[in-house]
Amino acid sequence: MKIHSSIVALLTGAAALAVAGLTTAETLKASHQFPGGKNDPRDEMVQILAREAKQAGVDLNIRVYPGSSLFKPHDQWPALVKGQLDITAVPLIYATSYHPQLEITSMPGIPKSLEHAKRLNESEFMDELEKVIEEGGAKVLAHGWLSGGFAGKGDCILMPEDVQGDVIRAGGAPFERMLAEAGASIASMPSSEVYTAMQTGVLDSAMTSTGSFISFRLYELADCLTAPGDNTLWFAYEPILISMKTWNKLSQEQQDALLAAGQKAEEYFFEAGKQMDQQLVDTFEKAGVKVVTLNDEQFETWRDLAQRTAYQHYRENVPGGSELLDKALGVE
Repeated sequence: MKIHSSIVALLTGAAALAVAGLTTAETLKASHQFPGGKNDPRDEMVQILAREAKQAGVDLNIRVYPGSSLFKPHDQWPALVKGQLDITAVPLIYATSYHPQLEITSMPGIPKSLEHAKRLNESEFMDELEKVIEEGGAKVLAHGWLSGGFAGKGDCILMPEDVQGDVIRAGGAPFERMLAEAGASIASMPSSEVYTAMQTGVLDSAMTSTGSFISFRLYELADCLTAPGDNTLWFAYEPILISMKTWNKLSQEQQDALLAAGQKAEEYFFEAGKQMDQQLVDTFEKAGVKVVTLNDEQFETWRDLAQRTAYQHYRENVPGGSELLDKALGVE
């Protein structure tokens, strides 16, 4: 049988590439629940990771699937650790059913400002948290803390008694425990479903992030916003994660490129967080929504309630929870 000379050349070239250890570019799938485009910095954070990784020249491409177009919000963590998904940006509170220690990533008053969050990232607390994440099957590429607050219909929420009788979306079990003790009824749902729930009267108010308040247009429905300020009660840890199954398949050069890209994405997101806080206030005020912030006394009242509810439950029911909480609280 005669083999065409062009086929011989192709096969010879492929063999040479294999011997040299070269392959075609690796394409990784990145999924998140947030709207695509410039309107949500969480999408832009992942896009930065993708652009920087590609520009590193290590045969690495990342295809981003925003808006829950590849996996639903609560399906991302299990898909990631199974290796069905390579990269995600996700509120880690969604993974607490698998690893209860992760509840601390959305705990009242931890942290209380973006600068405080930055210090947490560089602390022994974060070292311990990353061990939990890696043992669960994922690795942090970029830290991301997003502030938030309350928004709802009717009176402003400044003190625990202000939520009594309300149906509220809290954004995680720690806040749910605290708000239930204050007399609220809890409705659990992803942030992407809050708009419809408020529009149809299922919810009276909601706690969520600055990004979600804007991206999901909650200013169209709210009468009052309790915005982040010097005393921010609501923060969520929303990092970029890579599956350990994917990470372990990559070359050292590709891993290094992803870590460098993650650092740039993290730096962007920190600055974007400051801008989002101000954009949140501007957007809601422009829409005619009253905007308030917590003063020191109001914040401490909420924190006392958290100590008796969310903190106590975490200490008593989560393996190693008391030690991890103490490490977080020890960061000034």
